Amino acid sequence: MSLRYFAVLSCCVLLAACSKVNQDNYSKLKSGMTKPEVEQLLGAPSECAGALGLTSCTWGDEKSFVSVQFAGDKVVMFSGKGLK
Repeated sequence: MSLRYFAVLSCCVLLAACSKVNQDNYSKLKSGMTKPEVEQLLGAPSECAGALGLTSCTWGDEKSFVSVQFAGDKVVMFSGKGLK
């Protein structure tokens, strides 16, 4: 049982270390990128909300995240917090 627990714990740590929400990927964001280009860089967003052609999507969690605002399908603004 302890070997299985150790294996699961190791996988979780490795997955957390492979997060695409980091300073390197944040620095690659540019105004005018399309939503599919941002998703290729950061993966699927944690959440998105929008109205009237404007959408705001967030990647990450409360401690470390990237927030991107889209007009239509293009990036107009972005910000990040807690990135390493």
